[in-house]
Amino acid sequence: MSDLDQLTQSLARNLKRWRGDRGFTLDALAARAGVSRGMIIQIEQARTNPSVGTTVKLADALGISITTLLDFEQGPQVRVVPQDQAVRMWSTEAGSHTKLLVGTEARGPLELWSWRLMPGEASASDPHPEGTTELLHVSAGELTLLVDGEPHTVAAGASATFEANVPHGYRNDGSETVEMVMAVSIPPAR
Repeated sequence: MSDLDQLTQSLARNLKRWRGDRGFTLDALAARAGVSRGMIIQIEQARTNPSVGTTVKLADALGISITTLLDFEQGPQVRVVPQDQAVRMWSTEAGSHTKLLVGTEARGPLELWSWRLMPGEASASDPHPEGTTELLHVSAGELTLLVDGEPHTVAAGASATFEANVPHGYRNDGSETVEMVMAVSIPPAR
């Protein structure tokens, strides 16, 4: 791959990523940058090499440097959170607890949680912002997932996902401890 091809691919990938991170539609970015929607589509599809002026306008509209927009050597950022640095957010005397395992702000906050619910215990949650999604996987026990007042049984080995912009909660109606992992995706602030 030539340097120009690599630059074209990098610009396409980075423009799409940063536009998504900022929550900009094609039309919104076009208006902010003073660049046509069609040009942005061509750049994101790696079908054109824009002028330096166009690239600077796009970077400015995204609030990033042109270097960041064109960067093709930087590898993915990795953050490892050691087990002893996971944050316990909630616990009971009986042994139920949650831990925030890791989170990120990329394309809106994304959180990964570890849950343990002892028999007979429950945790309720107020509605999250519109567009928030939760995904969970039960590894032990049987979870009763409550979404907007409706119970859903999620057995060990099963997974579930739901829009979390309504009241919801997690309950252990069984005799075995519930162990689960949950991811929460929150839309970026507008």
